Amino acid sequence: MKRVNFLAFLIIISFSSFSQNTINCEIKTTLGNIFIELYPDQAPITVANFMRYVDDDLYQNSRFFRTCTKENEADREIKIEVIQGGDLPEDIIFDPIVLETTEQTKLTHQDGTISMARAEPNTATTHFFICINDQPELDFGGKRNPDGQGFAAFGKVIKGMEIVRQIQSLENKNQLLIHPVTIITIQRTN
Repeated sequence: MKRVNFLAFLIIISFSSFSQNTINCEIKTTLGNIFIELYPDQAPITVANFMRYVDDDLYQNSRFFRTCTKENEADREIKIEVIQGGDLPEDIIFDPIVLETTEQTKLTHQDGTISMARAEPNTATTHFFICINDQPELDFGGKRNPDGQGFAAFGKVIKGMEIVRQIQSLENKNQLLIHPVTIITIQRTN
């Protein structure tokens, strides 16, 4: 019996050593809460950047301000569905980070993925977005950006996608929400 218990213990230890280190956070908004799980083992630079803003309470009273839907993306060849947040005053923004591509991290843009917005590679700072439905054109090699580098996925929504979809459905003009949704705070939950 002791041998069976010891083998069971070894199996549990083996599986736990393969488990991924995660950071869990809660995004509290005026429409409800979104719970996310971040992957620092796979995207260490991107997670560290996001958590720097979270731990310094800099996302407090920021907003989800942009939404992309197939309908308001009609003028683009590659259509995506996301909500974007994290607009902060210029004077509190840290230096841009190096782009960790999905080719490097193996994290792809699926339904609920959280990722960093950017213009050129290595320009991401505070803006992040959450995917609605799978968005492979945002991955490395995707056609959303002419450079083909994609965006830095670094986590996913584990609870609250109904809030994400509600934000996406709000009235917008040229992808900007008529009434942005306040991010009351983003805090660690573990």
